[in-house]
Amino acid sequence: RPTFACGGVVSGESGFIGSEGFPGVYPPNSKCTWKITVPEGKVVVLSFRYLDLESDNLCRYDFVDIYNGHANGQRIGRFCGTVKPGALVSSSNKMLVQMTSDANTAGSGFIAKFSAAEPHERGDQYCGGRLEKPSGSFHTPNWPERDYPAGVTCSWHIVAPKNQLIELKFEKFDVERDNYCRYDYVAVFNGGEINDARRIGKYCGDSPPAPILSEKNELLVQFLSDLSLTADGFIGHYKFRPKKLPTTTAPPTTTTVPATSIVKPTVALCQQKCKRSGTLESNYCSSNFVITGTVITTVTRAGSLHATISIINVYKEGNLAIQQAGKSMSAKILVVCKQCPLIRRGLNYIIMGQVEEDGRGKVFPNSFVMSFKTKNSKILNALKNKTC
Repeated sequence: RPTFACGGVVSGESGFIGSEGFPGVYPPNSKCTWKITVPEGKVVVLSFRYLDLESDNLCRYDFVDIYNGHANGQRIGRFCGTVKPGALVSSSNKMLVQMTSDANTAGSGFIAKFSAAEPHERGDQYCGGRLEKPSGSFHTPNWPERDYPAGVTCSWHIVAPKNQLIELKFEKFDVERDNYCRYDYVAVFNGGEINDARRIGKYCGDSPPAPILSEKNELLVQFLSDLSLTADGFIGHYKFRPKKLPTTTAPPTTTTVPATSIVKPTVALCQQKCKRSGTLESNYCSSNFVITGTVITTVTRAGSLHATISIINVYKEGNLAIQQAGKSMSAKILVVCKQCPLIRRGLNYIIMGQVEEDGRGKVFPNSFVMSFKTKNSKILNALKNKTC
C-alpha cells in the first residue's frame, strides 16, 4: 500500500491520491491540495474508492473539494461523510483536489483513482460536461436502451452568453421515486456549482419537472444514483433566451424583486406585540411551508436570526430548499425579528412561514410558530391530507 502525503503534484494516464496517513486517521487542522494533470486533449476522471470524513449535512467541518483546472477553477463538488459520489469529470486535462479538516472529529479519509479519458466520452462510469451551444440535449447514461447504472454522479454545466438566460425542459423523466428524493435524484442549481442555497429544485419519480428558467446565464444540472434500484432515466433539452429588457414606458418598479425577498427588520415591525394569531388549522393553508424540527444552529445578523432546522417531518414543502445527507434533512430559515417569534437552539418547533426566491424559509412576527409535541403530529397529518 502506498504512503500518502499531504497533497502533491501528480500526472500521467492514471494514478491514485489519498488523504495524509491513509488508512490511518487523518490529522486535524490541515489543508492538503493535489494538482492532477493528464495528457493534453484528455479530461480527468476521478473515482472515489473509499470516503470516511466527519459527517455534516452541509459539509462544514471536514470535506473534500474538487475543482476544474489548477487555479480559480469552478468547483465541481464538495463531499464529506461516508457516501461516495459517482465519478467526477473535469472540463480540461487539469483537476484540483483539496481536503480540509478542522480540530475535531476525524475518520480514515479517502482514496481516489484518477484517469485520463476522451472529452465527452459516454459510458456507464461517468457522464456530464460543459454545454455552450445555443440549444442542446443531455441524458442519463444508457438512455434510451436500458436503465441508468447504479452509483453514478453526472453534472452538466450549461453556460449561455452574459446577456442571455437558459430555459430547461425535461421531455421524458423516470428516476427512482421517494417522497424526499433521498436516493436517486436530479438537482438543478442557478450558477455553476453545487450549492444548496442556489438550488432551484430536487426531482425524482416519473413526472417531469415543470420548465425551468435560470436567473442568470449559468445552470448546473446534477444527476445522482445510489447503489440500489435504478430506472429508465431522462432526457432534457435546453435553449438560450434573451433577457427581457424593460420597456421605456414601464415604471422602474416592474424590474424589482418581489417584496417577500427584500423585507428587512424595521423598528416598527419588530416592536409589534409578539403574539401568534389563529390556530394550526387557520395558518396551515396561508403558509408556504409547514415543518416540524429541531433548531441546531442560530446566528444573529443585522437584527434577524438565521437558523438551521434539523427536520423531523415535512407537511407542506412549497419551494423550501431542503438539504439531504443520508437520512437526515435540514432547512435554513430567517426569523426577520430575532426575538419574535423566539426560538431557541436544541428545542423542537412547529414552524410555518413563507419562502424566499432562494428557497430559504422566512418567519415574520405574525407567523405561526409553537413548541412541537408528539400529540401535534395527528393534527398535522390530518391537515396534510386535506385540500386547502
